[in-house]
Amino acid sequence: MSPDNNFVIVGGGLAAGKAAEALREHGHSGPLTIIADERERPYIRPPLSKGYLLGKDDRDSIFVHSEEWYTEHGVDLLLGTSATAVDVPAKEVELEDGRRVPYARLLLATGSSPRRLSVPGADLDNVLYLRRVEDSERLKAAFTKGARIVVIGGGWIGLETAAAARTAGAEVTVLEHSELPLLKVLGREAAEVFAGLHRDHGVDLRPRAQVESITGTDGRVDGVRLADGTRLAADAVVVGIGITPNVRLAEEAGLEVRDGIVTDEHLRTSVADVYAAGDVANAYHPRLGRHLRVEHWANALNQPLTAARSMLGQDAVYERLPYFYTDQYDLGMEYTGYAEPGGYDRVVFRGDVPGRQFIAFWMSKNRVLAGMSVNVWDVIDPIRSLIQSGAGIDDARLSDPDVPLDSLVP
Repeated sequence: MSPDNNFVIVGGGLAAGKAAEALREHGHSGPLTIIADERERPYIRPPLSKGYLLGKDDRDSIFVHSEEWYTEHGVDLLLGTSATAVDVPAKEVELEDGRRVPYARLLLATGSSPRRLSVPGADLDNVLYLRRVEDSERLKAAFTKGARIVVIGGGWIGLETAAAARTAGAEVTVLEHSELPLLKVLGREAAEVFAGLHRDHGVDLRPRAQVESITGTDGRVDGVRLADGTRLAADAVVVGIGITPNVRLAEEAGLEVRDGIVTDEHLRTSVADVYAAGDVANAYHPRLGRHLRVEHWANALNQPLTAARSMLGQDAVYERLPYFYTDQYDLGMEYTGYAEPGGYDRVVFRGDVPGRQFIAFWMSKNRVLAGMSVNVWDVIDPIRSLIQSGAGIDDARLSDPDVPLDSLVP
């Protein structure tokens, strides 16, 4: 295989699949290779904690493309194959079996891995994580009527898996190290909404919980022991304590790494002809004026187009505002923008917060930094426009449901 025009993508998630699609659509007609350590062709991860986990979506629905698509578009899939090194001077990717794949342009879409629990008993059977399709299938098997499920971590993955377990009829306890689930992410008022949602559905929320150990019998988990001496019986333990970007390849190849692979707004890394996209990319965001690594589906969906065009020498900038969504029980939520902890003054609400049908706006002085809609639909576009406009907006008008959001956009 000639290195002259071979484009290589390392990674097997949504970002890899969409990058291959964008490269073909925008003019790359040469060899194109995807290298992934997973045996499945590129697939989308959100259904693993949502529709697929709940049994609403079938397996075929999680894939980015059909098997035939890769054949029809001349994409060489090297699945179940780990890339062990990137040789920058030689412009080659070394594989675990010793093969070396030359590249003219390389995209690192290596994603992230779940943080592992580091307490005694964490290696027992049925201590479960969620990242890959087989993880979702193990969770689905564990979530049965009457099963005792302990979820460690009150972030998005923890709460979505808790909702799936309760929907299946399991008894669920969520252990959260802070006062409220999502407190750091959303602030007190919005976090209370999600805490109330789970309590109303019978979840036992344990704030300020510290896990001392996981207990087991015959190698299989049977409980969780807390630092205060409490022991919770468990048939399975779900660990959702965050993810870590997969940067080893980049780091060992000499790329700049800082909470992910550092890129510019074109998704170019510090090394020529090497690009990064998705969870692993700590990309400069020109609209926000800072580097930002976003661990959500929308980046994996949208960044690959910018990366692909940059790889082809076209002028492309990634400046889309962060976006994510969640579905839990009867609650649907969408969020866009960026409001880091301590970076906003207040949260302004519009609608029925106790009834969980409202819009929330994170504010800095009179500017909207981020917005979240809960069971209110078709408003994300005007919220995004409000944020992008940078216009000053009066709280009274922003909170008034009789004032159309579109009318607030200059």
